[in-house]
Amino acid sequence: MNKTAHTIFIGAMVIIIIASVIGLTYKGFNYYGITLEDRFFLPQHESLKPSGYLGHGYGIVGSAMIIVGLFSYMARKRVKRFARLGFLKHWLEFHIFMCILGPVFIVFHTTFKFGGIVAISFWSMVAVVLSGVIGRFIYIQIPRSVEGRELSLNELCVMKAELTDIISESSEIEGDISGILQDAFANRPDSSRKNIFAKLFNGYRYDRAIFKKLKRDLKKKNLTRANYKKACKLLSNEISLNRKIDMLNSMRNLMEYWHVAHLPFALAMLVVMLIHVGVVLTLGYKWIF
Repeated sequence: MNKTAHTIFIGAMVIIIIASVIGLTYKGFNYYGITLEDRFFLPQHESLKPSGYLGHGYGIVGSAMIIVGLFSYMARKRVKRFARLGFLKHWLEFHIFMCILGPVFIVFHTTFKFGGIVAISFWSMVAVVLSGVIGRFIYIQIPRSVEGRELSLNELCVMKAELTDIISESSEIEGDISGILQDAFANRPDSSRKNIFAKLFNGYRYDRAIFKKLKRDLKKKNLTRANYKKACKLLSNEISLNRKIDMLNSMRNLMEYWHVAHLPFALAMLVVMLIHVGVVLTLGYKWIF
């Protein structure tokens, strides 16, 4: 998947999520906006209630999306025979898409009423979604190959050396700019502090300040617009790579802790959801089947 196709892929998923939220809200705006007692008297009640034609369908579609999004990503990640079926990072993006859109349908299935054992599944689902957002942030902090494979420290050092050579040889960034860049990372905030979030925030803020200074120095060289953009891109890549190397071990450790929090919520959500489905089928609610 080239860059343009990937942009379309991401854009389409975002549009589908937004359109689904708007469409579902518009469909039942009058119904969801009143008290539970008053809903009984609206004509939409028979259709939008959790056991109704649309309400029940929302639950089935949402649950199916979560299951497909979860197990398709796990299969691609863990089953060797699926290793050539696209890049892992694209499967992760699909996983995130399905596990955001699925809960949207689940919320409308519940008609915004959460109680009983189902509440455990719902709030576990909320925890899974929120922790997934945090996990995605951690994920992108760990340098990876085009395929989504995590890069080793040696590979990163080779990439850094190659990028440094390109910057050194570039006629647009010669001289004192390269020196400023080296001095900037020599004086970067201490990476040994225990608070990883403080370290990340302070490092990011420091890098932004350095980048702004480098851009000001570049402007003094009276570069053409094309050369200026090229130089800024090279410097931005260098700064980003240095930050990721500095944070590599911390982010790997944080990702391990994140899995400890994310997986139990996901399992709780699935178990209670399956119990809920089993009870519904036992009581004879079979939708259109």
